[in-house]
Amino acid sequence: MEIVIGILLPFLGTLLGSATVFLLKRAMNQKVEKLLLGFASGVMMAAAIWSLLIPALDMAKEQKLISWLPAAIGFMLGIVFLLLLDNITPHLHKDSEKEEGPESNLSKVAKLTLAVTLHNIPEGMAVGVSYASLLSGNGIVTLAGAIALSVGIAIQNFPEGAIISMPLKAAGNSKKKAFLMGVVSGIVEPLAALLTISLVNVVTTILPYLLSFAAGAMFYVVTEELIPDSHSGKHSNLCIIGLSLGFVLMMILDIALG
Repeated sequence: MEIVIGILLPFLGTLLGSATVFLLKRAMNQKVEKLLLGFASGVMMAAAIWSLLIPALDMAKEQKLISWLPAAIGFMLGIVFLLLLDNITPHLHKDSEKEEGPESNLSKVAKLTLAVTLHNIPEGMAVGVSYASLLSGNGIVTLAGAIALSVGIAIQNFPEGAIISMPLKAAGNSKKKAFLMGVVSGIVEPLAALLTISLVNVVTTILPYLLSFAAGAMFYVVTEELIPDSHSGKHSNLCIIGLSLGFVLMMILDIALG
């Protein structure tokens, strides 16, 4: 039961964040948005290090492997995977009119949703591989540590959900449609988590590679999407404040509960 709750927690964060579209009458304040984007970046960076890369190194040692090798290989494969997805999937980033990926006839709303959905995949994988490690009984990842990761991602998904739904409403979409698009973007997380768990159940030796793969994919999202968005326009210094707060909070959660 704890595992089911842990897998669904990040999706709940996205759902609640998307629901703010019913509570806020105007577009999100730019300063608040910058702070939240930085916060999400900090949470993901800390999670990638403490919840994914460090356990990958420890697991490789247990398997009598060169400790850094699986982490390095997995990390780079995660970067390449997201880079490929970005290039083969038509999508549109927030506050941009330039479509990325192959040309398509999809609506602007669909392209915006696809952009966020793509970048939610590594978060789902991170949660899935964390619980897969727990189920394997290797002792590297504890239940408290796995829950800490779920809680951390859920916390950063709340502002992310709001950052998705509010611009969609401001662009002329109904509140209901903006909310549903935000929710749809988050559904991929529990699905990616379940897929990752099923992969590890087949081949447990790939765990350190999958942990670092998820870390690399998360780093890609932070550096390609979140940080550039938070530094565009004015008030970019608020990104640093948010990033620092998010990083420290996730670090404390992982160490205190892990």
